[in-house]
Amino acid sequence: MPPLRERPPMVADERTQLLGWFELQRSIVHHKCEGLSDADAHRVVVPTSPLMTVAGLVSHLRWVEHTWFEVLFRGGVADSPAFSEEPEDADMIVPPDVPLAQLLDEYAAQCKASNEIIAAHSLDDVGNHPDFAAARASLRWMMIHMIEETARHAGHLDLIRELLDGEKSYF
Repeated sequence: MPPLRERPPMVADERTQLLGWFELQRSIVHHKCEGLSDADAHRVVVPTSPLMTVAGLVSHLRWVEHTWFEVLFRGGVADSPAFSEEPEDADMIVPPDVPLAQLLDEYAAQCKASNEIIAAHSLDDVGNHPDFAAARASLRWMMIHMIEETARHAGHLDLIRELLDGEKSYF
């Protein structure tokens, strides 16, 4: 079942509000995929950006969660497509036989892993990967960045969905 689309409380501590906004944007990603066929999820609607498909964006969001929280913050192995030499945007390349449901499940699992990392650390803690300057950011900075990243791509998904089948909604 997709996550609920609820705004965080208007009065709450910083962690509750940050995680609430983050969860809202993640849930919008799932919402924009509801009822979409696998064929449409892989369909290119912006000819000059052939990797910007629903499938490509969901894959990308899964991998940026992995990159920021498991690699840069926790210091894990940099083994995701984002760290490959070529091609650029390798994390958006999804074979046409990969179903959207699988991509959404992988994204949800990655979000769960990210949430566990977030829950176990102070917002003031900084990343641990010795090879990347971005790892020196605080968990707070990484969360704010990921809210921005997720919201931006949720907007892309909104437009792509409208181009695919006319489906429109706020969230």
